[in-house]
Amino acid sequence: MGNILLQDEGLGIRALEVLQHDYELPPGVELLDGGTTGMGLLDDISRRRHLIVLDAVQTGAPPGTPVVMRGEEVPVYFGIRVTPHQLGLSDVLATLELSGEQPGSVTVLGLVPHSLELSLELSGAIEAKLPELVDLAVSELTQLGYAPTKKGPDTLIAED
Repeated sequence: MGNILLQDEGLGIRALEVLQHDYELPPGVELLDGGTTGMGLLDDISRRRHLIVLDAVQTGAPPGTPVVMRGEEVPVYFGIRVTPHQLGLSDVLATLELSGEQPGSVTVLGLVPHSLELSLELSGAIEAKLPELVDLAVSELTQLGYAPTKKGPDTLIAED
């Protein structure tokens, strides 16, 4: 999830792009760029066996600090919003819980952002930590029985 226009807010999407480019994913694993769609994600994540969210997470810890939240640690609530465009993951998960269509397990993997300024590029501090977030995602998938395989040089997709 995230907004790639706000520098480190887009780190989850950037990590997803690395996973898509550098790894072969086993059957049963689907990568979804949730962006800022909010409630538009309901159909995509309802009743999933496992949901892993890659995102920037504000915790008050120093920028670049890895964040792992599982199960009850993941916030599920309806927050006060000014517009429907402000709906976030917690609102989506609360809606799914109320309808009985929540994923079997939810894990949020992220990094504490350094900058949320207007920019398409990650800050240097977060760019340097992105491989750590990707490794966390690979480890989580492996623990769930969906081990990704790193692509070799002959299987990597050429950049345009």
